[in-house]
Amino acid sequence: MSSDPTGHRHVLRTSRASAEITEVGAALRALTVDGVDLVPRYPDDIPTPAASGVVLVPWPNRIRDGRWSQRGTDYQLAITEPKLGNASHGLLRFAPYRVIASQPDAVTLGAHVFPQTGYPFHLDTRVTYALTDDGLDVLHTITNLGGADAPVALGAHPYLCVGDVDTAELTLELDAAAWFPLDERNLPLEEAAVDAAHDLRAPRRVGDLHLDAAYTQLRRGTDGRVRGILRTPDGRTLELWAGTDVEYLQVFTTDRYPGNPLAIAVEPMTAPADAFNSGRDLRWLAPGETWEIDWGIAYRG
Repeated sequence: MSSDPTGHRHVLRTSRASAEITEVGAALRALTVDGVDLVPRYPDDIPTPAASGVVLVPWPNRIRDGRWSQRGTDYQLAITEPKLGNASHGLLRFAPYRVIASQPDAVTLGAHVFPQTGYPFHLDTRVTYALTDDGLDVLHTITNLGGADAPVALGAHPYLCVGDVDTAELTLELDAAAWFPLDERNLPLEEAAVDAAHDLRAPRRVGDLHLDAAYTQLRRGTDGRVRGILRTPDGRTLELWAGTDVEYLQVFTTDRYPGNPLAIAVEPMTAPADAFNSGRDLRWLAPGETWEIDWGIAYRG
């Protein structure tokens, strides 16, 4: 019997919905509502592909050369994206999370970021996944356990689908006025107004998009949330929403997701790529301080 490279799977269920959360990376591996897959599945015998569903902490996306400088001190992280020479997707992508609390329809997982080369800070991180009638609510908490202020940003990397519809035939709508063009190493240049190729304020067919772009200047609803909305040809919607501390949504399309000719991720982030150098929306947690970030997925048929 072969082992699961993503570790133990925590299975959540209600009468309408189910989800699978992995031990490794606390990743959202599966989500269904009324029998419809809302997260693309992948084979049981491979590690999590393309950061699918993982928690990205203490930074999302990339840090150029793994080097960063803040408050008069220089740091060097391990290079985890050798092809492009970057430190990528934080420090817990391949870490095992322990169970803090568990119910049939919810689970809270936790992992520490321990002081290490390039990040000499100590964080307690937790994430709660809770099923709802139409999807999933997610709550992250980060507490600084150390004796000095700790720089933190957070992201998540969910891929989305509507299982009975070809992903290429979905449309995507995201009300954002600006985005970050990338250089040849997938690192951000100056923020720019969205151009014709990147404007998602009106619905665009996913099959016509080729994106790896962080969006900002997001319009919030009356509830304070930002949203990326996928819509099927018959009018059903799948919504990725995020709360007040999320100022960026990364959209990534790929033809390299196992078993899927096209996959799309809509990623909530509290800061853009390379925020440890730019300082943009980098959160400094005081000793003992806790920060909460929420987002979720809602399916409406």
